[in-house]
Amino acid sequence: MNRSLSPRSGRRSDLRAGDSDATDPGARVARRALRDEVYSALFDRILDGSAPAGSSMSIDALARELDVSPTPVREALVQLEHTGLVTRVALKGYRVAPQLSGQQLRELFEMRMIVEMAAVERAAEQAAALTPVLRAAHERHVRAAQRVRALRTQEDHAESHTAGDAAPQDFEDLREYFEADRDFHRVILEAAGNRYLLQTSESLSAHVQRLRQTVDHGELDLDEALAEHEAVLEAFESGDPELMRRTLRTHLQAVASRVRSDD
Repeated sequence: MNRSLSPRSGRRSDLRAGDSDATDPGARVARRALRDEVYSALFDRILDGSAPAGSSMSIDALARELDVSPTPVREALVQLEHTGLVTRVALKGYRVAPQLSGQQLRELFEMRMIVEMAAVERAAEQAAALTPVLRAAHERHVRAAQRVRALRTQEDHAESHTAGDAAPQDFEDLREYFEADRDFHRVILEAAGNRYLLQTSESLSAHVQRLRQTVDHGELDLDEALAEHEAVLEAFESGDPELMRRTLRTHLQAVASRVRSDD
């Protein structure tokens, strides 16, 4: 599903309406929805590489391109700044944040391990109820991986884009794949029943997703990730808490290792 806001979509009157009446509840809802739509569009540009690290995120230029007022763009950039994906420099405005350093990578995956291992401890208590939901999430991930494989095969035959393309044509399927991957983990996090674990995970996930989607578009870890998720699922099906912890820890360590090897 394409969440991006299309530039020059011909919706100027509707898109600017969110700024018209701050006292109208309906207007506030519309404005919030527009901000979220702009946020998704900018978020996608960062992830697909069309807004590379260090590039300017000019409020006025983006507002013109997306055919919206500056307000939702400014609000979206503030949200992105909170995730760490953009930075604000005095007198220079917003820029896409640089890729994480080696030390930041280590800290990111260390924190991810802490959060998800705490979540699996709590989620293990309701493994029987959780397993069907986790199975459904895994099946969605498998289907998304199959679509990526099919598209990659077509592109290999057609040689439809070069390595220098800013935004590969298969980004939609890659995004679906990585979102399905994230959703598998989210099932466990939500089952933990701790809002702060979930919030912390969400703040980390943007960086993890950016790392994985901006690696070289040659080899992806489809087979490895699916096999590791299958092992986690089987551990939940077994009802063995120690096996749940061990398989999830093994998976998180493997993801961290694969990302660092691409750095």
